[in-house]
Amino acid sequence: MRTRVRARERGLTLAEMLVALAIGLVTVLAAGRLLLFAVTAQAAQSELSQIDDGGRCALELIGRAVRQAGFVDPAALATPDPVAVLDAVPAAVAGLDAHALSRATAALDAPLPDQVNGSDVLALRFTGAGPAPGDGSMASCAGFAVGEGQEGWSIFYVARSSEGEPELRCKYRGASSWSADALVSGVDGFQVLYGLDTDTPRDGVPNHYVNANAIRALDAALPAGLPAAEFNKRTWWKRVVSVRVGLLLHGSRPTRSAPGSFVYRLPGPGAADPRDVGSTLDESTMTLELRRRERRLFAMTFALSPPVTGTP
Repeated sequence: MRTRVRARERGLTLAEMLVALAIGLVTVLAAGRLLLFAVTAQAAQSELSQIDDGGRCALELIGRAVRQAGFVDPAALATPDPVAVLDAVPAAVAGLDAHALSRATAALDAPLPDQVNGSDVLALRFTGAGPAPGDGSMASCAGFAVGEGQEGWSIFYVARSSEGEPELRCKYRGASSWSADALVSGVDGFQVLYGLDTDTPRDGVPNHYVNANAIRALDAALPAGLPAAEFNKRTWWKRVVSVRVGLLLHGSRPTRSAPGSFVYRLPGPGAADPRDVGSTLDESTMTLELRRRERRLFAMTFALSPPVTGTP
């Protein structure tokens, strides 16, 4: 009798097998879903980390260039009237709204039409230090030293690579020609505002921030036919005491589960001007592939040091 009972109890019934299969399938699906979530989260975190690194690097280079803008060799100021020397040199800051540049042209010559969402151009000028080729204390945004008696440039603008990816570039003057190198890719927009000190006498504090077109309009209102030295003295670009930049970056691949629809204001909340092309970027107007990429806005204000002298 015992032998016959044991024989009847061997194996699983069909119902028991189906229940076990269902439980196993649910477990596998849950584990797969958790794995998918983990992979997606890791990819998004990796993209954000790369964006943060690129944004911090770009802001650090821009900040260094702004702080050294307008530097003049102390030996050149060892005159009875150093203010006159500072007034005669060109402005340390210049810029263009909604433009791009060529690698090979000098400084801001022959600007190109906007290529990426109305992105701006920021140009910073300085003199070198130390015997040629320079002691390294004054360097362009590309890291090349500029020696005494030489004029250095650090120019930031946005253009597309050969693959069509928008990138923030650093344009500089080399030993024999001009060139430009990419600093960070995945740029949605680059906006610049300039803090003007309109007080008389000046106190070195910006009264309001304007774009490059506004400063050019102020310069256009100066008397026509001014000699270069007089224009250099009176240009409103010498009233710029700070620079505010906004940089919107996106990741290299889609990692969002759903397309984004956020509105970004460059160069930061409260600073965007609706009349300034590119100061507001809406994700809903981008392609579906771009809307699924991670995105982050970087904004910072840099003070110029030392301030330049001039009297509009």
